[in-house]
Amino acid sequence: MKAFTIIIATIASLLFTACQENYEHKTVVCIPVYGQSLALGEEAERMTDFDSLAAYADGRIVTENLDHHFGYFDNDHKKQWFKKAIGYKKRAYELSVYKMAQILADQFGKDTLICIFPGGQGATAIANLSKGTLPYQRFIENIQTAFETSQERGWDFFIPAICWMQGESDIVDYPNTVYQNMLTQIWKDMNDDILRITQQKDSIPFICYQSNSLGRAINFKADTFLCKETEVPQTFVELLLDNPHFWASGPTYPYACVNEKIHIDAKGQQSIGALAAETAFKLIKGENRFRGLIPLRSTICDNVVKIAFNVPNPPLTLDTIQVSKARLYGFSVINDKNKDIAQSIDIDNNSVIILCSESPIGCRIRYAVNGDYMKSGNLHGPRGNLRDSNNHWCYQFDLPSIKIPLSDESESKELSK
Repeated sequence: MKAFTIIIATIASLLFTACQENYEHKTVVCIPVYGQSLALGEEAERMTDFDSLAAYADGRIVTENLDHHFGYFDNDHKKQWFKKAIGYKKRAYELSVYKMAQILADQFGKDTLICIFPGGQGATAIANLSKGTLPYQRFIENIQTAFETSQERGWDFFIPAICWMQGESDIVDYPNTVYQNMLTQIWKDMNDDILRITQQKDSIPFICYQSNSLGRAINFKADTFLCKETEVPQTFVELLLDNPHFWASGPTYPYACVNEKIHIDAKGQQSIGALAAETAFKLIKGENRFRGLIPLRSTICDNVVKIAFNVPNPPLTLDTIQVSKARLYGFSVINDKNKDIAQSIDIDNNSVIILCSESPIGCRIRYAVNGDYMKSGNLHGPRGNLRDSNNHWCYQFDLPSIKIPLSDESESKELSK
């Protein structure tokens, strides 16, 4: 009996050993995307062939399961499993992270895997994507799955960043929340939850696009002095300016939208993905925080406004080819009588100078706050024509002007020229 038990144990041990896979050591770099419909690629007809993506870079681009079953996202576990089982592809759209992963895979060697997947929920305000909601819980579960699978295989795992793509619903539905407070809280909650899983020491920044869907809001009027719809896009400008946990990718207005409504098309998704890859690579290499093309400050002298910009790759350029020309290339100065007093603009190195018909003190200084009613995108939506030499487009903004004229005499003379 004892001999029989030993034989059974030996056979079981051999079978167990035979079932184990021997994995070469790898490092898994995980950069998922979280948000609403643009994060999920809604309406963006697929340009990336999933078989080609699976084979790209010797199979080094993987999902949260560290496999190659792309395009089957669903917050419901059973539905997602079923989609994978039958190869369901009707709602498998182009995601920005596909292009991001391809670019990053080219930068790393064969021992590095790029792990990507989407999370979130379409047509959902930020409050319903926060901690405690199903989309948030599912996203954290996917991260835990990726981490635990890596651990089982003896692989290193870290998350250098999360791509954030959300804001449309908070622009068009007027949820009456403070978007900046909600976004910074989600960042904190995600960091706490993810670091608890991965035991990383460094915090995990958000790589932020910018939603520009002002024209889809029913109450939007470009010349209104107090413009509720600009709160969301302006949040990104302020966080990129002052908060070290937020890095830039780019705004959505330079790209075509499906039926000129709300969702950027597949080419636009790939463009945002390429920008995210550029930012992620800078982050991984330990470079200074990438803030994108954003305004740094504005100054006033007489009837002139000067806006100084953070310009990633000078010089500043006015592009009316990729984006159709907007009035004054997207710039406006709105007074408290709901009148645009801007008359002309000029570029001076890393600054834009706006000549006004009267003093702009106390006015709102804006960019890309315009567009046709119910339109989005680069043809008729809210847009501007300012970019740098490397296709970084200026973020949409809505700034208060300073309340007193510029006191520095030398700069006052320069502005008066």
